[in-house]
Amino acid sequence: MSAAATASPLLPERHGRITTLPDPRLPSWGPRRRARLAAIALWGNLICQMGIILSGGAVRLTASGLGCSSWPHCEPGQFTPELTLASGIHPFVEFGNRCLTGVLGIFAVAVLIVSWRWLRHKGAGFRRLALVPLIGTGLQAVIGAFVVWFDLHPGLVSPHFLISPVLAAVSMVLLVRLYDGDGAVRLAVPGRAIALFVPLAAMGFTVLVLGTIVTGTGPHSGDSGEITRIAIDPVVASRIHALAVYVFCALLIALLVVLHRARARREALVAGWWLVALTVLQGIIGYVQYFLGLPELVVFLHLIGAALFAAAIAWLGARLVTWQDPEPPAPADPVEPGAAQTAPAAPGTDPRQAR
Repeated sequence: MSAAATASPLLPERHGRITTLPDPRLPSWGPRRRARLAAIALWGNLICQMGIILSGGAVRLTASGLGCSSWPHCEPGQFTPELTLASGIHPFVEFGNRCLTGVLGIFAVAVLIVSWRWLRHKGAGFRRLALVPLIGTGLQAVIGAFVVWFDLHPGLVSPHFLISPVLAAVSMVLLVRLYDGDGAVRLAVPGRAIALFVPLAAMGFTVLVLGTIVTGTGPHSGDSGEITRIAIDPVVASRIHALAVYVFCALLIALLVVLHRARARREALVAGWWLVALTVLQGIIGYVQYFLGLPELVVFLHLIGAALFAAAIAWLGARLVTWQDPEPPAPADPVEPGAAQTAPAAPGTDPRQAR
């Protein structure tokens, strides 16, 4: 029998809550180093996916959307921006957002590498999900080019934004999955909780879509020049957006009631209440920015909330299931030798009469 046939498969090694596979190419890298690098890759990916939302918001709120008139060069024949009195800081804000996309691409590649080399035991689904950040980042770069070429058309700016919350949600699921078990996915809560979460997640994405429409009707077009805006009354758009938030809150309350009545796992309850707190805070910031006339700083805080909002919904969803193996049933108490054993009473008889 050959040595390859007798070789045992690689078994995952644990460090803390993270399990990784040994790397034959790097035998000196133990489970501690592999676990730390995997955590850095997945945490960095999540932070950058949310950070790109904020850097894109800074571009829009500072009217720097066309600070670089070309793509991928900042100006024709000039890759990096130059400081001039006419353009000010706008080219640097726009180019900084592009550079963050490059950093995001590095973390997306790192997620893919650690997933395929050290986290293969988590299953094919995990590896396929690890592809999404890299594919999404590449798609974002392409759409960003069209946004510049078509002078910040809202039909392109809105999808450019909406991809980022989706990628943040996927990144959050990957991170939760890193610290969870390595078995097959199974429900950790009653099925009716999942039945509520599906429309909750759909309504959460609807809230984000309507938020981009409200922004597309408002004053923050991304450039100080004449830019095409969405031809909808901003007040009407804001009211529709608020109505969607109310529906989302109703679904969230119903889900929490189900989880508490079912005495669901602590992880699901913690994620649910964090989402409640974040939603309330977002609502307060939304009303403040509306009544103050959309000041840039308050709008930026609302963007921070949007990034956290998308990640928190995914966090809650990932905590409604688990990849941990079910606990084995507790062994029955052993019967002591010589102890009297009473036969079960026949159906329909009074146990007191069987003495």
